[in-house]
Amino acid sequence: MKTVKLLKTAMLLCVAIVFFHSCEEKKKEKQTEDTEKTSSKANAQTTYELAEGDTETTPCECDSDWFPHSQTPAPEEGANSPFAASETTNCIFHQWSWQKFLWLTVPNSATDDTPAFFKETIQVDPFMNPVTIPSGVSLVLSSSETGQAGSSGILKSNPNFNTNGTAGTVYYAIYMNSTMNDAAKKYAKELANGGLDANNTETFPVGSLELKTSWISTSVIPESDRGNYYTTNASVDGTTTEVAMLGMHVVGVVENHPEFIWATFEHNSMAPAFDWTKGTASANTETLLFKKGSVSTIDGIQWNGTAPTAASEAYTLFEYGVPRVQGAPDTNFMKTSQSEPENYNNIKNINSCVAEKLDDVWNNYAYDGSIWINTDNMTPTQQAELLVKVGDTLGNATPGSIARGSLNSANVSMETYTQTFQTSLDKIEASNLANCLSCHSAQSFSAGQPISPLYISHVFNGYIEAQKGRSKKEINLMKVKEFQREFINPKK
Repeated sequence: MKTVKLLKTAMLLCVAIVFFHSCEEKKKEKQTEDTEKTSSKANAQTTYELAEGDTETTPCECDSDWFPHSQTPAPEEGANSPFAASETTNCIFHQWSWQKFLWLTVPNSATDDTPAFFKETIQVDPFMNPVTIPSGVSLVLSSSETGQAGSSGILKSNPNFNTNGTAGTVYYAIYMNSTMNDAAKKYAKELANGGLDANNTETFPVGSLELKTSWISTSVIPESDRGNYYTTNASVDGTTTEVAMLGMHVVGVVENHPEFIWATFEHNSMAPAFDWTKGTASANTETLLFKKGSVSTIDGIQWNGTAPTAASEAYTLFEYGVPRVQGAPDTNFMKTSQSEPENYNNIKNINSCVAEKLDDVWNNYAYDGSIWINTDNMTPTQQAELLVKVGDTLGNATPGSIARGSLNSANVSMETYTQTFQTSLDKIEASNLANCLSCHSAQSFSAGQPISPLYISHVFNGYIEAQKGRSKKEINLMKVKEFQREFINPKK
């Protein structure tokens, strides 16, 4: 009997040991899995700031948590985000840009592909007035919103792209989330009451978001290609029309970056990028904005007052907004405030990463870069003071300047004719590069007004001038004068 009891005790002890060992093994596996996941995320962000001449060793990747696209979460932007660190990496800005775009385009349901930005934001006009959306359509487009920023240029599509030989007009729509809209109205009241002076340090709160989108009628896109675009119904000058999205600017405030991150996305087959090795832009087939063939001049991306010098020859001046000069593709990066090719490679790598995992219509859109400024090791007050100090030179891209990322950032469907303000390709250099921050600065449209970080938003700036009783025509003229001040008669 005693022997039986001893055997039972031994058996129970063995079972206990096996169970304990099994639990420990599972615990170790879980710890290893968590460590690998954390390590993967950390490695994806270990990319910058590298000294000039250093070599990037870790690629900038997308996060598996972003997929499937139907469940993409919003990116972290505040005190718990990567931007809260005293020193940041180049990669986290590209990761924020892609994740924000994916979150904004999450479909409403499995049977309704309406993207989330229609419910997460409100459509406004350039003066921050809300746009009334008629029933049966998703947005409102108008012939009054076809001129491009910085010029009166109206973009038309390539008539050879479709079988009916017609060219379509590109329209624009602006959106703003409630966080920014509420803050803008509050700050506008402060301005009206004289609560803003030359030492102003008010900035838009983290989470503030603006979007600008470009659209064209699907009638100028071949039926066989329409499935490659996100399409919806819009009210175009009062007529319900099916339109296709061409591009989107995603502009948001994150921790320590009151200047906003300025990211841009566009359909990946609208126009070719200029090849700075060959000195040409070329396409083997007709594309939406570019005729089949090749060009070596700047004519297709310049507005001569009534039309581009060469119609249907719109191309991307710098791929990913990264400035180049004539030369070999691995070494012809322009010497600027941003070390390359790390930034270029990070954008290329994260685009490839997303393309491998994204399986809906948005896989036909690609990230073309973003721009921000270096605010590492600065307090919020110091950041605001810096924006006020640099004023309308915020976008300067010469070595030693604070601009970072894609230093000649542009969207071919939105800044077609403002990718450069030079008259020939050989005149483009670091001192005259054009980007979002070249025009979106702390300078008010009104000459003599206090400089404020709030004016970086042109929608807010337009709203302020409208509150003063300025007409839309007057405000648009003020915008033009600001562009002329920056690019035609810049400060020396």
